[in-house]
Amino acid sequence: MWRDLERLCGELGLPLRRPEPFPQHSVLAARVALVALAEPWGEDFCRGVYHTQFGERLRIDDPTVIGGVLAGLGVEAAPVLQAAQSEDNKSRLRTQTEEAGRLGIFGAPSFVTADGELFWGNDRLEQALAWARRGQ
Repeated sequence: MWRDLERLCGELGLPLRRPEPFPQHSVLAARVALVALAEPWGEDFCRGVYHTQFGERLRIDDPTVIGGVLAGLGVEAAPVLQAAQSEDNKSRLRTQTEEAGRLGIFGAPSFVTADGELFWGNDRLEQALAWARRGQ
């Protein structure tokens, strides 16, 4: 897996530094992402988390690190972190996680076509799009 990621990141010109420990607890980052994706900067936050963990080798379970990702986007961290820890947000994340499990999603990125076909991995995007266009 790591060698495959090295090749893929090399082709895309992305840094890759194996995080320690791996895997990391990602619940905080996922909760913040759920809040963030309702905002125009949400996708930038998600890319920032990946860069922070896999490019900078920082711990994404650390609120200070996640706050730094937010600050780098010009977003005030405290209210976002507070919203991320709300019971409503935790419940929404649990619901989405259960739905992902029901669909068979086990990693990111995953693509599910309208007919329920699951494609996993960045290198499967074109296959998923082709499948969806054929209407299978």
